[in-house]
Amino acid sequence: MLKNKLLPVAAFLGFSFMSAVHAGDQLQDDRWYVAPFASYIHSGGDRNASDGWGGGAGFGKILDQHFNVELRGFYQGYSGKTAPLSLSGGTADVQYYFFRDKFSPYAVLALGGIDTCHGANCAGGFIGEAGLGFTYEILDNLSFRTDARYRYNNNLGNHIQPGSTEFNDLVVNAGFVIPFGEKPKAYTAKAVEPVVTAPAPAPRPVAALDCSTLDSDNDGVNNCLDKCPDTTRGSKVDSNGCPIKLILRGNQFKVDSAKLTPEAMSILDEVAASVKSYPEKNEIKVEGYASSEGKAAHNLKLSQNRASSVVNYLKKKGVSNKLSAKGYGSANPIADNKTEAGRAENRRVELIWIKD
Repeated sequence: MLKNKLLPVAAFLGFSFMSAVHAGDQLQDDRWYVAPFASYIHSGGDRNASDGWGGGAGFGKILDQHFNVELRGFYQGYSGKTAPLSLSGGTADVQYYFFRDKFSPYAVLALGGIDTCHGANCAGGFIGEAGLGFTYEILDNLSFRTDARYRYNNNLGNHIQPGSTEFNDLVVNAGFVIPFGEKPKAYTAKAVEPVVTAPAPAPRPVAALDCSTLDSDNDGVNNCLDKCPDTTRGSKVDSNGCPIKLILRGNQFKVDSAKLTPEAMSILDEVAASVKSYPEKNEIKVEGYASSEGKAAHNLKLSQNRASSVVNYLKKKGVSNKLSAKGYGSANPIADNKTEAGRAENRRVELIWIKD
C-alpha cells in the first residue's frame, strides 16, 4: 500500500524534473543555511496507527552545483490503536540536485537515529530515508522546499508496541530554506559580438566606384580580389577574402546548456547565408571550449554539445559544406582562468574553415 502511495509522488516529481528549464549564468553558491519544516506522516500498516503530524529543522551547506549536506532534527506524533505514538530523532542527509535554478529538483538519502515512544514505553532505533523533492526560490535568501520520503524504521528488536519491530512510513515535508549571506550574483557577459581576431583597416575613400577602393564586407580585402563577398563580420579571412576562422564568445548559450541564444542564432544566420554563396565548399570544423570552473568531464561534455548545437543549426539553415563538431573542455585557454574576465574569454566556440 505504501509503495502505491509513493509512485504517484515520484511520477509527478520526475515529470517536473524533465520539464524544468535552465536559466542564466551564475557563480557557484556555497552558503550555509537553516531549513525549518513541517511534516505529514502516512503510517504504514505495520504501525497499527493513524496518520500524524510533526516538524523540525535542518542545518546545511551547499557544496557545489549538485550536492548539499544537512543535519536534521525532528519530532512527530500520531495516535496508536492502544496508546499515542511519538517519534523524535535526527538524520544526516545528502541531497543531489539535478540542476540549480529558480526551480531546483533533487533526490535525497538520509541515515539517522530515532527514539520511539508508545505511551510510556520508549526505545531507540535507526532509520533510513530516500525520496524526491524540489526547492523554489522566492527571494535570494528564502526558498520554499518540499519532499516526499520513504522511511524504514528498525527498533533493534525492542517491542515497544505489539507486532513488528520494523516499520515502513511515508513522510512528506514542507518548509523553507534560509541561506546565510549574500547570494553570488550572475555574471554579466560583454555585449554579444564575435571576437575580431584581426582589426579591419579603416575605410578608404571611394574613387569613381573603383572596386580596388571598395571593401563592402569590411574584411580587409578589396572588392576586386574578394572571392567571398558578404563575409560574416568579425571573421578572419585569407588573401581572397574567404573566411579562415570565426570565434563566437559571450552569452551565446543558456547557462550549463547547449541551447543557442537569439543573439547566437542571429550571428549563425549570417554565417549560413555567407557560406552558401561561397564558390568553395570547404569543410568547416566547429570547436567548443569552456573555462576552468567545474569538473573536467562536465566541461568536456558541455563543450561537445555546444559545438554540435552550432553544427546542427547550420545544417538546418541549409549549409551543405562538410561540418564536424569537437569539444575540448577547458583545454587551450586564450586568457587567464584566474579572473572572471579571462574565464569569459575562454568560453567560446570557434568555426574553422579547412582549406584543401
